Amino acid sequence: MTDSNVARIRLHNQGVASPRFDEPSEVVRWFGAVQAQDYLGSLWALGLRTRRATEASVERAIARRSIVRTWPLRGTLHFVAAEDVRWMLRLSGGRTVARAAGRYRQLELDEATFTKSMRVLARSLEGGRQLTRAELADALEQSGIATGGQRLIHILNRSALEGLTCYAARRGKQFTFALLDEWAPSSGGLPTREESLAELAGRYFESRGPATLQDFVWWSGLTTTDARAGLEAARPRLRREVFGGQTYWLSASASAPKDESPSAQLLPAFDEYTVAYKDRAPILHPSHVRRADAATAILGPAVVVNGLAIGTWKRTLRKDSVLIETRLWATVRKAERQALDAAARRYGDFLGLAASY
Repeated sequence: MTDSNVARIRLHNQGVASPRFDEPSEVVRWFGAVQAQDYLGSLWALGLRTRRATEASVERAIARRSIVRTWPLRGTLHFVAAEDVRWMLRLSGGRTVARAAGRYRQLELDEATFTKSMRVLARSLEGGRQLTRAELADALEQSGIATGGQRLIHILNRSALEGLTCYAARRGKQFTFALLDEWAPSSGGLPTREESLAELAGRYFESRGPATLQDFVWWSGLTTTDARAGLEAARPRLRREVFGGQTYWLSASASAPKDESPSAQLLPAFDEYTVAYKDRAPILHPSHVRRADAATAILGPAVVVNGLAIGTWKRTLRKDSVLIETRLWATVRKAERQALDAAARRYGDFLGLAASY
């Protein structure tokens, strides 16, 4: 296996090279979880991998409750399939809470305050109500719970980690919250911890492979011991490859696609193609690895050509169009430029706007 094969297989497995899913919910189930703290960017992350997707169609999937936005891994917002959210929270929520203990003390958020806050949130949201952050802050303040500074977001984060609340649909441009049991009712029993570790590892390596155990530890936020246990349990679904002294794992059926024609993508910030790995060197050209800004820049909106990140991009929305501007670290050939033009047009189609590039 070569760097080129690593990139090409990842492009295919992740559905970046060409969309391989019909619904946004299928994307989320395949990945297990899709990072979503940059909301508009995360809509494009799902749309990029979904055939005939538009921004509106992805938001409809959220409103239909087939996918849920919450904090299942690393204390970071992700989209998760509705049927997976509870076992993922049970698997990693306690570890996230423990890691936040110091911050809780700084904010003077003790367990008594959290217990009272959970009661207020449950009472405020029951009956299918969907309330904004400001409305929930008012309810908490009226009950004597201060929400200034970062106290509110940590209270809401804790309520989600405990499986009480989750993000609901947007009201205009405002995000709302709902009770998880009302927004996405439980469909049955939960897998065991061992089964959950195996499932998370299996989905990670099948969707993002080739990847290393260290990559999985970074992405999942699990301890190395738990991550290794999950990998061992998932091994029947996977195969092992050694490259550059590193052991990589990927789907047992994965192979490098035969089409080697130039490809280009405009990835959103924190896309799984860039953020899901501890070691990001395989998606950087060797001449760019030493760039002071490269490793962090590709976590923002990244330009990817033939599987390698070669620059960044930004958009400017206008009344009837979207202007896409790129900052490339390398010269591209004519065929690659044409692929970039096609990527820009596709992003415009996703927004329902003409794209200028």
